[in-house]
Amino acid sequence: MDDSSTKRAAKSPLAAGDRPTLKTIAYMTGLGITTVSRALKDAPDIGTETKERVRLVANQLGYQPNRAGVRLRTGKTNVIALVLSIEEELMGFTSQMVFGISEVLAGTQYHLVLTPHSHQKDPMVPVRYILDTASADGVIISRIAPEDPRIRLMTERNMPFATHGRTDMGIVHPFHDFDNEAFVYEAVAKLASKGRRRIALLPPPATLSFYLHSRTGFERGLADFDLTEVSMGRVSTETSLGDIRVYTEALMRSANAPDGIISISGSSTIALVAGIEAAGKRLGKDVDLVSKQSAEFLNWIRPEIYTVNEDVRQSGRELAKAVIARIDGVAPELLQSISKPTWSAMGPQD
Repeated sequence: MDDSSTKRAAKSPLAAGDRPTLKTIAYMTGLGITTVSRALKDAPDIGTETKERVRLVANQLGYQPNRAGVRLRTGKTNVIALVLSIEEELMGFTSQMVFGISEVLAGTQYHLVLTPHSHQKDPMVPVRYILDTASADGVIISRIAPEDPRIRLMTERNMPFATHGRTDMGIVHPFHDFDNEAFVYEAVAKLASKGRRRIALLPPPATLSFYLHSRTGFERGLADFDLTEVSMGRVSTETSLGDIRVYTEALMRSANAPDGIISISGSSTIALVAGIEAAGKRLGKDVDLVSKQSAEFLNWIRPEIYTVNEDVRQSGRELAKAVIARIDGVAPELLQSISKPTWSAMGPQD
């Protein structure tokens, strides 16, 4: 090491084992601390080249902002809380949602904190905790009910939030949703085009908003194509996979067996297939099956299934953008979006 390097190292504010700070980045870039701070916040008055240089050094140093310090200085946590049920669908839903949100937050000062809870317990608990502790600047929630007390509480407490789903409670709020009504209607139309006349729907729980959307699409499709519903009883996508399999086998052995089934959940579809085949029936022959999926996997194991993709990763992106925009004061009615069904090219070819 030459003399100049030795002197520079001696002046470095970062000793071995110390956590890098704004002062460290300022020293390494030759910029002022204020400039470094504004560059990391993507301030519009800081040049692109400067921002890139600051971010490069910050990444090399492993810099992470001190949240306690940020909160003391600004009253903000720089945290977005994702409240997600630990029982969310296994087949890609949770990971894809988190990936999508993280992709958007990566270019901001915000960090994602996952707040898991069980849907069998009071859904107000995690939201109340976030509000009472002021532990987040914004919240994203799922499993939305038509009348959702979490939304009313966050609205009353002026907490910026976005929801994965819509409500019918007269409160205008940011949301992103999948058009389940269109999906189920198109699924009924697909089954009708295959000559199927007796259709069953495996729906989501009746307490959730997208149950109503699904039923609306289903009933409209049955009426338009003059088809008959075969009831799934009390079975829903929240029923255990083992119980779905047992119920489906009994239904397919009965005189009231459907010749077409629509499933809202990819993981539940696996149980449906197991029940169908346990009853000695064949997919694509005795019964056709249309399923929504959050990751393309069903046709790997059963090419006979007609599949529609819900891009949950894109949902995560839209929700992250919506909650950040709400934090910045954008009107909630401008932060609402609905994605349309996309039929997979991997299913059976007509």
